[in-house]
Order: sequence, then structure tokens, then C-alpha cells
Amino acid sequence: MTQPPPVQQLELRGGGRMPALGLGTWKSDPGEVGAAVRAALELGYRHIDCARIYGNEGEIGDALKSAFADGVVARDDLWITSKLWCNRHREEDVVPALESTLADLQLEHLDLYLVHWPVAVREEVVGPETGADMLSLEERPLLATWRGMEACARKGLARHIGVSNYSAKKLRDHRDAAHPPEVNQVELHPYLQQPDLLRAADEMGVVMTGYSPLGSPDRPDTMRKGDDPVLLEDPVVAEVASEAGCTPAQAMLAWAMQRGTAVIPKSTNPDRIEENLAAAAVELSPEAMERIAGLDRHRRYVDGVFWTKDGSPYTIESVWDEGA
Repeated sequence: MTQPPPVQQLELRGGGRMPALGLGTWKSDPGEVGAAVRAALELGYRHIDCARIYGNEGEIGDALKSAFADGVVARDDLWITSKLWCNRHREEDVVPALESTLADLQLEHLDLYLVHWPVAVREEVVGPETGADMLSLEERPLLATWRGMEACARKGLARHIGVSNYSAKKLRDHRDAAHPPEVNQVELHPYLQQPDLLRAADEMGVVMTGYSPLGSPDRPDTMRKGDDPVLLEDPVVAEVASEAGCTPAQAMLAWAMQRGTAVIPKSTNPDRIEENLAAAAVELSPEAMERIAGLDRHRRYVDGVFWTKDGSPYTIESVWDEGA
């Protein structure tokens, strides 16, 4: 096996160093995700991104345990992220939620724990089916949820804490917390570059991680629209990739890392997993970076419309704090 390329490390405010390229596990089915994680670790990945709602943390835990036992990697050399689901936003529910995730992952601590969405649902609900299943942010204030996250850090259950899908406004609302967010994980790719959010995060010392960095070509049908552009087929990306001697996927991952953001492409295909890791060795020219910067359409593939069912306290505008 060839030596994997070195992966850039991003410094967090709390002193940790997060690998800028990791394996995403959203949409990785049970029965496949364990083998994907094991393959990634054997190839040289040291950052695995998980979440309770993905429904596969138990299998990931088995893969991690076997990798540790077989000497593939040591726990201290790994960065493991997971996320708090929306039905555990009460302050007193956050620590038990993390303890449950740790039990599934068979770990004593996480490297990073994130609030998955700035949206709350009733405790007995997992996936809301009607607006009545959801709770407003007046009923479940984000700052109360955040105090639960801070408790996770104090107890040593999570070495770093952060958020996901937070706007610049919601980030700034946490600026005066005793332990402000260290990471914000959001959708980031050439069609959704979010420069204002990146500037706000930089001002607060928040590291950004991009999910769906390739345009989420395997996203659920419920997230698809008839006019969705296919990011992997963009001609500018194809030209940049050809000039750099890499694939379009590698060009977009390299672009993300050269912007100073982390990136977590998902795959269960060992060849694709290896191809994505090789993006760490790709270097785009300043001119190529500028050409990709010109592709921004503010186009979300994961637009959050699933939070806006009839009777919901949420709208697209309130989720993202953007105008219509």
C-alpha cells in the first residue's frame, strides 16, 4: 500500500488539531458503514464524522474496536465527531445523549460533539412528521442546549464542542458563552461557498467543516428538485481538475482545504475513499481557486425544508437567518 498523503491539521481554539479531511458517514447504510470505516482507517484516514441520527454508530463502534484491537490505529491518533439530535435539546438531556453515543461508539470520549441543527423536536419524536412534533426556540432555547454541551466538555466526555447548520447570527448569539463553539459544520461546496458565514466564523475563532462537499449526489429523493444542477459535472470544475491532474471530486476537496476549511466526503466504496484521501496531495493554483470562487450560486442541496411542515414554528428564513 502506498503511503497516504499528509493531511492538513486545523488548530481549534481549545488547543486541538483536527484533520482537515475526514470520512463522512451520513447515508452510509448499516451493513456497509463498518467496512467503509475500517477501509478508511487502513488507508490512512484519521477523522471520522458520525451522528446519532444516522442510525449506524453501533456498527461504527464495532469497526473502531476491531481496528484498535488489530493495531490499525490507536485511539489517540483518531479524531471522532458526533452530533446531538434535535429531540435532546433540554439542558439536562445533553450529557445522557452523549453518553448513549459513546456507548454505541465504544469510546470513552469524543474529540468533537456538535449540536446537529438549531431546531428542536419533542423528546418522544425522532423524525418529525407534522409541525406539532416540533418545538420553538422559545420552548427549547439554544443557549440552554449549549449549557448542556458545556457540561459535556467539563466532564471530559467531549474534548471540543461546536455546532452544525448555524448561521452567523446564531454563532454570534453564543459568543459570550463560557465555552463558545469551536466548530461549525455546514453545507459547503463551490455552489454554496458562504463567504459571509466564513468571515463571521473567522472573527470568532470558529473552524468550519463542510458537509456535502461534492453536492451530495446520493442525497435522498425527498431533498431533490427538478432543476438541481449536478456539481460533479460542472465544466469549470472539470477544467480545473484536468489542469491539476486530478478528478473533479479531488479538485473540489482540495479547494475546500485550501480555503482553510475541513471537509468530510462520504463514501462506502473503497476506491472512492482512497481517491478522496488523495485530494490532500492536490494543490490548486491561485487562478484555479479564483475560477472556482466564481461558481457560487448560494445553492443548497440540503435546504432544511423538512423543518417547515404545516404548523411548524420554523421557516426557511428562520433556520438560516436569511431573507426570502
